[in-house]
Amino acid sequence: MGVTDTTIRPPLPQSPLAADGQPVVTRRILGIDPGLRSTGYGVVTQTKRGLTYLASGCIRSPQGGGLPSRLKTILLDLAEVIETFQPTEVAVEIVFVNVNPQSTLLLGQARGAAISAAVLAELPVAEYTALQIKQAVAGHGKAAKEQVQEMVRRLLALPSAPGADAADALACAICHAHAGESYGGLRRTGFRVRAGRIL
Repeated sequence: MGVTDTTIRPPLPQSPLAADGQPVVTRRILGIDPGLRSTGYGVVTQTKRGLTYLASGCIRSPQGGGLPSRLKTILLDLAEVIETFQPTEVAVEIVFVNVNPQSTLLLGQARGAAISAAVLAELPVAEYTALQIKQAVAGHGKAAKEQVQEMVRRLLALPSAPGADAADALACAICHAHAGESYGGLRRTGFRVRAGRIL
């Protein structure tokens, strides 16, 4: 298994009760920052009381392994993360073409493996650009990685800033949480939903 650098807090009750005795609706969001060498993941829960950190870490692909082996590691280890933390929704960062088309292609395949893990678990998948994620967490789209790490630490009341990949994944989950309380809420804010995915 390639999952490393994992920090875990005990799972929250599935149906906590509010002051009026009614169940509190809980969203459990898995954010993923895909990468062929290192895929970050972060899990947060959201209720009317706000966001709570649950877990984060990185999936390290085997060094020297071929592309199929690395994609297998991402798929299987994310499937284990999903089985362990039982998210209700998944958020993944969108990949854009950069100056190196080969790198973009490889990153896209890693992202496909990550999305496949969520789809195989029958979870809805939302996708966000790096600009959207940084705006949601840091307030502007040009935030440096260190700024994102520090804002994630503050927003989730963590004792220290998470690693860069885990922080990006947690930021993606936070972005999705802020996008709306439900898919209906997302539709009202301008997102489109098709076949269970946000477009």
